[in-house]
Amino acid sequence: MSPLAFYKCLADDTRLKVLLLLVGNEELCVCDLIDALQLSQPKISRHLADLRKCDLVAGERRGKWVYYRLHPALPGWAKDVLTTTEHHHQAYLTTAQRNLAEAACSSCNVRDEQ
Repeated sequence: MSPLAFYKCLADDTRLKVLLLLVGNEELCVCDLIDALQLSQPKISRHLADLRKCDLVAGERRGKWVYYRLHPALPGWAKDVLTTTEHHHQAYLTTAQRNLAEAACSSCNVRDEQ
């Protein structure tokens, strides 16, 4: 992965927040990201598709939901950039992390039952 391609993929608020949330949580369900970022499922899915095209995330389907994590083949330097950014810019994620903690993925279970 070239640095130019990597940074182009990060050049969106939603995509960057998704990646930084994944750094801090290792794995998140689409419903977690919907709750954390307060965005619609189609919008989250579009950004996740962009991140998959960039080979920044990998997903695994479990029932109705897909769970995402940082791509296992992500170069070390790219992981370092994301980890350092997440560590030094906690305020950037405050609202998303609070939303995520409040939801605690209970919405995944509720949605699965419907």
